[in-house]
Amino acid sequence: MTIDAWLQAAVADAERRGLPELKPILEALARATTALRAADFNDHAGGQSSVASHQSSVSSHQSSVSSHQSSVSSHQSTSGGKS
Repeated sequence: MTIDAWLQAAVADAERRGLPELKPILEALARATTALRAADFNDHAGGQSSVASHQSSVSSHQSSVSSHQSSVSSHQSTSGGKS
């Protein structure tokens, strides 16, 4: 169900019940729901959380640093410690 369809049904229901004062509240709720659904955090809702993504980035960076340190150590041992 779309937000527009929900809003139409909710407004019609409120009017049938004699509660026309609910219309502005229902419209505000529909706008808020639309804004929340459009927010960028929904892009990550089905994937990794930002914490898991950050941890993955840190782990990758640590691997790169470790690899670089090994390369420097290897270079120093083959060159007699001279740069």
